[in-house]
Amino acid sequence: MSRVIMLVLGALLALFVLFNFILPMVVGLLKIALIIGVVGLLVFIAVTMVGKSSSR
Repeated sequence: MSRVIMLVLGALLALFVLFNFILPMVVGLLKIALIIGVVGLLVFIAVTMVGKSSSR
């Protein structure tokens, strides 16, 4: 009986850690990666436009 109780408590603790610590961290990393990607895209577009306009 105590084995079942410990299994249930362990599963509840694992879900608590997953939803309160790991998922917000992953979402934060994805936000940072998205921001870096958008900034990189804007820099790429700006460099491309300046390069094409100055060669004429």
